[in-house]
Amino acid sequence: MNKVILMGRLTRDPEVRYTQTNNTLVASFSLAVNRRFVRQGEERQADFINIVAWSKLGEFCSKYFKKGQQVGIIGRIQTRTWDDDQGVKHYVTEVVAEEAYFADSKREQDANNSTFENTFGTTEPGSMGSDFEMSSSDDLPF
Repeated sequence: MNKVILMGRLTRDPEVRYTQTNNTLVASFSLAVNRRFVRQGEERQADFINIVAWSKLGEFCSKYFKKGQQVGIIGRIQTRTWDDDQGVKHYVTEVVAEEAYFADSKREQDANNSTFENTFGTTEPGSMGSDFEMSSSDDLPF
């Protein structure tokens, strides 16, 4: 299985180009994705991951995603190689986006009002679904 889920900030605006063979839109950008853990006394590290979005998804990304914006990407890892004009072989590993989501707050000043939550849905405290009920501490068996 080849599935990648990322959330990070765009390091630049998406760059749009079209394929030569059938004029298909492709948008390229990179995400700065924070690493999960921070060593004591060090700054948080980030990985810079190249993303490619094709056709309608690429059009969406190029139209609505901007440098510095936090986004969520679901896709797959792909590798490719090519030879440049001097005959040097280049290797690239990138994520081909299959889904893209806003992950910033609607207003950058209001960090509590997240579009990411609105995209994926939120659950109010005490409303975990019909199979789950919140109980008071008096009802706990220990």
